[in-house]
Amino acid sequence: MPLKKFVINDLTPSSTETLIGDLHDVFKGLTYSHVPIVKEGVYLGCLSETDVLCFEPTCSVNEVMYAIEDFYVRNSTVWLTVLEAFAEKDSNIMPVLDSDNKYLGYYQLNDIISMFNHTPFFSEPGGVILVEKSNIDFSFSELSQIIESNNAKMLGAFISKIDGELTQITIKIGGSSLTHIFQDFRRYGYTVVSSHEDDEFLQTLKERSAYLNNYLNQ
Repeated sequence: MPLKKFVINDLTPSSTETLIGDLHDVFKGLTYSHVPIVKEGVYLGCLSETDVLCFEPTCSVNEVMYAIEDFYVRNSTVWLTVLEAFAEKDSNIMPVLDSDNKYLGYYQLNDIISMFNHTPFFSEPGGVILVEKSNIDFSFSELSQIIESNNAKMLGAFISKIDGELTQITIKIGGSSLTHIFQDFRRYGYTVVSSHEDDEFLQTLKERSAYLNNYLNQ
Protein backbone atom coordinates (compact mmCIF):
# COMPACT_ATOMS: atom_id res chain seq x y z
CA MET A 1 0.00 0.00 0.00
CA PRO A 2 1.41 3.46 -0.89
CA LEU A 3 2.27 5.53 2.16
CA LYS A 4 3.54 8.68 0.48
CA LYS A 5 0.23 10.48 0.93
CA PHE A 6 0.35 9.87 4.69
CA VAL A 7 3.64 11.72 5.29
CA ILE A 8 2.92 14.80 7.43
CA ASN A 9 5.37 17.70 7.62
CA ASP A 10 3.51 20.26 9.71
CA LEU A 11 5.83 19.72 12.71
CA THR A 12 9.14 21.54 12.37
CA PRO A 13 11.94 19.45 13.96
CA SER A 14 13.64 21.01 16.95
CA SER A 15 17.38 21.63 16.97
CA THR A 16 20.03 20.79 19.52
CA GLU A 17 19.99 24.46 20.55
CA THR A 18 16.27 24.40 21.43
CA LEU A 19 15.51 24.98 25.10
CA ILE A 20 13.68 22.27 27.02
CA GLY A 21 11.21 24.92 28.15
CA ASP A 22 10.28 25.50 24.51
CA LEU A 23 9.69 21.75 24.09
CA HIS A 24 7.38 21.87 27.11
CA ASP A 25 5.30 24.39 25.18
CA VAL A 26 5.43 22.26 22.03
CA PHE A 27 4.07 19.22 23.84
CA LYS A 28 1.33 21.27 25.46
CA GLY A 29 -0.05 21.99 22.01
CA LEU A 30 0.33 18.45 20.69
CA THR A 31 -0.94 14.97 21.41
CA TYR A 32 2.27 13.37 20.16
CA SER A 33 4.53 11.22 22.30
CA HIS A 34 7.77 12.42 20.68
CA VAL A 35 9.29 15.32 18.76
CA PRO A 36 12.04 14.94 16.12
CA ILE A 37 15.45 16.52 16.67
CA VAL A 38 17.87 17.64 13.94
CA LYS A 39 21.35 19.13 13.94
CA GLU A 40 22.35 21.26 10.96
CA GLY A 41 19.59 19.61 8.97
CA VAL A 42 20.63 16.06 9.89
CA TYR A 43 18.06 13.94 11.72
CA LEU A 44 19.35 12.70 15.10
CA GLY A 45 16.32 11.05 16.63
CA CYS A 46 13.38 11.89 18.88
CA LEU A 47 12.83 13.12 22.41
CA SER A 48 9.85 11.75 24.29
CA GLU A 49 7.43 13.90 26.24
CA THR A 50 8.07 11.73 29.30
CA ASP A 51 11.77 12.58 29.26
CA VAL A 52 11.33 16.24 28.36
CA LEU A 53 9.03 16.84 31.34
CA CYS A 54 11.78 15.55 33.64
CA PHE A 55 14.40 18.04 32.42
CA GLU A 56 14.98 21.59 33.59
CA PRO A 57 13.35 24.15 31.28
CA THR A 58 16.57 26.16 31.10
CA CYS A 59 18.57 23.26 29.65
CA SER A 60 19.09 22.91 25.92
CA VAL A 61 18.57 19.75 23.92
CA ASN A 62 22.31 19.63 23.46
CA GLU A 63 22.66 18.95 27.21
CA VAL A 64 20.34 15.94 27.16
CA MET A 65 21.50 14.22 23.99
CA TYR A 66 21.75 10.92 25.89
CA ALA A 67 17.95 10.79 26.01
CA ILE A 68 17.45 10.99 22.25
CA GLU A 69 15.88 7.85 20.79
CA ASP A 70 17.17 6.99 17.33
CA PHE A 71 14.21 5.55 15.43
CA TYR A 72 12.73 6.18 11.99
CA VAL A 73 11.51 4.47 8.83
CA ARG A 74 12.35 5.07 5.20
CA ASN A 75 9.87 6.46 2.71
CA SER A 76 10.23 3.08 0.96
CA THR A 77 9.35 1.03 4.06
CA VAL A 78 6.21 -1.09 3.63
CA TRP A 79 3.23 -0.29 5.85
CA LEU A 80 3.30 -3.50 7.91
CA THR A 81 6.93 -2.83 8.88
CA VAL A 82 5.97 0.75 9.76
CA LEU A 83 3.23 -0.58 12.02
CA GLU A 84 5.75 -2.91 13.66
CA ALA A 85 8.11 0.04 14.24
CA PHE A 86 5.34 1.94 16.01
CA ALA A 87 4.71 -0.99 18.32
CA GLU A 88 8.40 -1.52 19.04
CA LYS A 89 9.11 2.12 19.88
CA ASP A 90 5.85 2.82 21.73
CA SER A 91 5.42 6.07 19.83
CA ASN A 92 2.46 7.64 18.04
CA ILE A 93 4.61 9.41 15.44
CA MET A 94 7.27 7.86 13.23
CA PRO A 95 9.86 10.06 11.46
CA VAL A 96 10.30 9.35 7.75
CA LEU A 97 13.70 9.65 6.03
CA ASP A 98 14.64 9.26 2.39
CA SER A 99 17.56 7.18 1.10
CA ASP A 100 19.90 10.13 1.72
CA ASN A 101 18.77 10.40 5.38
CA LYS A 102 16.89 13.61 4.69
CA TYR A 103 13.99 14.18 7.07
CA LEU A 104 10.74 14.24 5.08
CA GLY A 105 8.14 14.38 7.83
CA TYR A 106 6.41 11.75 9.92
CA TYR A 107 3.65 9.17 9.94
CA GLN A 108 0.87 9.35 12.49
CA LEU A 109 -0.07 6.09 14.18
CA ASN A 110 -3.81 6.56 13.60
CA ASP A 111 -3.28 6.82 9.83
CA ILE A 112 -1.32 3.57 9.68
CA ILE A 113 -3.86 1.73 11.84
CA SER A 114 -6.61 3.07 9.57
CA MET A 115 -4.89 1.42 6.62
CA PHE A 116 -4.78 -1.86 8.55
CA ASN A 117 -8.50 -1.58 9.28
CA HIS A 118 -9.23 -1.30 5.56
CA THR A 119 -7.45 -4.53 4.64
CA PRO A 120 -9.62 -7.57 3.79
CA PHE A 121 -8.72 -9.05 7.17
CA PHE A 122 -11.00 -6.48 8.80
CA SER A 123 -13.24 -5.16 6.04
CA GLU A 124 -14.42 -8.40 4.40
CA PRO A 125 -17.15 -10.53 6.00
CA GLY A 126 -16.01 -13.80 7.50
CA GLY A 127 -15.04 -15.58 10.67
CA VAL A 128 -11.92 -15.20 12.77
CA ILE A 129 -10.53 -18.30 14.44
CA LEU A 130 -7.49 -19.02 16.56
CA VAL A 131 -5.68 -22.34 16.12
CA GLU A 132 -2.67 -23.81 17.88
CA LYS A 133 -0.04 -26.38 16.98
CA SER A 134 3.58 -27.19 17.80
CA ASN A 135 6.18 -24.85 16.34
CA ILE A 136 7.74 -27.50 14.11
CA ASP A 137 4.50 -29.05 12.82
CA PHE A 138 2.39 -26.16 11.58
CA SER A 139 2.74 -24.46 8.20
CA PHE A 140 0.83 -21.72 6.43
CA SER A 141 0.63 -23.87 3.29
CA GLU A 142 -1.17 -26.55 5.32
CA LEU A 143 -3.52 -23.99 6.83
CA SER A 144 -4.34 -22.67 3.36
CA GLN A 145 -4.88 -26.19 2.04
CA ILE A 146 -7.32 -27.04 4.84
CA ILE A 147 -9.30 -23.85 4.28
CA GLU A 148 -9.39 -24.00 0.48
CA SER A 149 -10.33 -27.69 0.46
CA ASN A 150 -13.54 -26.54 2.17
CA ASN A 151 -14.27 -24.03 -0.62
CA ALA A 152 -13.34 -21.11 1.63
CA LYS A 153 -10.79 -18.32 1.30
CA MET A 154 -8.06 -17.25 3.70
CA LEU A 155 -8.48 -13.47 4.01
CA GLY A 156 -5.50 -13.11 6.31
CA ALA A 157 -3.40 -14.92 8.87
CA PHE A 158 -0.68 -14.05 11.34
CA ILE A 159 1.19 -15.62 14.23
CA SER A 160 -0.41 -14.05 17.30
CA LYS A 161 1.46 -15.92 20.03
CA ILE A 162 4.43 -18.23 20.57
CA ASP A 163 4.35 -19.97 23.93
CA GLY A 164 7.18 -22.42 24.47
CA GLU A 165 6.80 -25.14 21.84
CA LEU A 166 3.33 -24.01 20.70
CA THR A 167 2.38 -21.43 18.10
CA GLN A 168 -1.02 -19.75 17.87
CA ILE A 169 -2.23 -18.47 14.51
CA THR A 170 -5.13 -16.06 14.03
CA ILE A 171 -6.95 -16.63 10.74
CA LYS A 172 -9.70 -14.71 8.95
CA ILE A 173 -11.81 -16.98 6.74
CA GLY A 174 -14.50 -16.01 4.26
CA GLY A 175 -16.88 -17.78 1.94
CA SER A 176 -17.93 -20.84 3.90
CA SER A 177 -19.34 -22.17 7.14
CA LEU A 178 -16.59 -22.81 9.65
CA THR A 179 -18.02 -26.06 11.00
CA HIS A 180 -16.21 -28.44 8.62
CA ILE A 181 -13.07 -26.30 8.68
CA PHE A 182 -12.93 -26.66 12.46
CA GLN A 183 -13.26 -30.42 12.13
CA ASP A 184 -10.47 -30.59 9.55
CA PHE A 185 -8.15 -28.48 11.68
CA ARG A 186 -8.61 -30.95 14.52
CA ARG A 187 -8.09 -33.88 12.15
CA TYR A 188 -4.73 -32.38 11.15
CA GLY A 189 -3.68 -32.04 14.78
CA TYR A 190 -4.53 -28.38 15.39
CA THR A 191 -6.19 -27.22 18.58
CA VAL A 192 -8.97 -24.72 17.91
CA VAL A 193 -8.46 -22.23 20.73
CA SER A 194 -11.25 -19.82 19.80
CA SER A 195 -14.96 -20.61 19.86
CA HIS A 196 -17.54 -19.64 17.26
CA GLU A 197 -21.28 -19.91 16.95
CA ASP A 198 -20.85 -22.14 13.88
CA ASP A 199 -18.61 -24.57 15.73
CA GLU A 200 -21.12 -27.38 16.23
CA PHE A 201 -18.43 -29.65 17.62
CA LEU A 202 -17.84 -27.40 20.62
CA GLN A 203 -21.55 -26.80 21.05
CA THR A 204 -22.25 -30.52 21.08
CA LEU A 205 -19.52 -31.08 23.66
CA LYS A 206 -20.99 -28.36 25.87
CA GLU A 207 -24.48 -29.86 25.62
CA ARG A 208 -23.21 -33.36 26.42
CA SER A 209 -21.18 -32.04 29.33
CA ALA A 210 -24.22 -30.22 30.72
CA TYR A 211 -26.36 -33.38 30.32
CA LEU A 212 -23.74 -35.54 32.05
CA ASN A 213 -23.38 -33.03 34.87
CA ASN A 214 -27.14 -32.99 35.44
CA TYR A 215 -27.29 -36.81 35.31
CA LEU A 216 -24.50 -37.22 37.88
CA ASN A 217 -26.12 -34.71 40.23
CA GLN A 218 -29.56 -36.32 40.25
